[in-house]
Amino acid sequence: MFKDLIRRIAAELARREIPYMIIGGQAVLRYGEPRLTKDIDITLGVGIERLPDIKDVVDVLDMSIAPGADDAFIKDTMVFPAVDKKSALRVDFIFSFLPFESAAIERSDVVDFDGVPVRFASLEDLVIHKMVAGRPRDIEDVRSILLKNPGYDKDFIRRWLSEFDKAIDGDCVERFDRIVREIEV
Repeated sequence: MFKDLIRRIAAELARREIPYMIIGGQAVLRYGEPRLTKDIDITLGVGIERLPDIKDVVDVLDMSIAPGADDAFIKDTMVFPAVDKKSALRVDFIFSFLPFESAAIERSDVVDFDGVPVRFASLEDLVIHKMVAGRPRDIEDVRSILLKNPGYDKDFIRRWLSEFDKAIDGDCVERFDRIVREIEV
């Protein structure tokens, strides 16, 4: 169910030359412990000016706009929530044009889904996303990912988390280091 929808979305985004990568729970499934996820999160390497194109993607794929997601909501949150009519799965298209996101899309891993290349966030970029979000589920995902993939690039993650800490006056590096210490014991 998820795989078919992801495959169809990836093909349509590629056809329209819209850069993207899968993040969130679907990406965690590639690197961490299996867990229940009810949606697909897709970071788009475009700004809100491409909203008409994403609306076309949603229409072509026989999806509907999630209730309450009018243009004002989408422009305010930079998230276009849609629902697949066939499976009822939610898909969040996340508009982003930050340098980090653009570089992360370039670094993303391409996975073959029955002949369709699908872009997933790299392990390190997924950890960075999860650490910045910082919700309890995200922290558990990071712990799981790091435990299963000991060869990750700590310095790369710390460098980007440090940049985010400066921008948001956060403590991402400190929380990341705490997780690393806990799993290395």
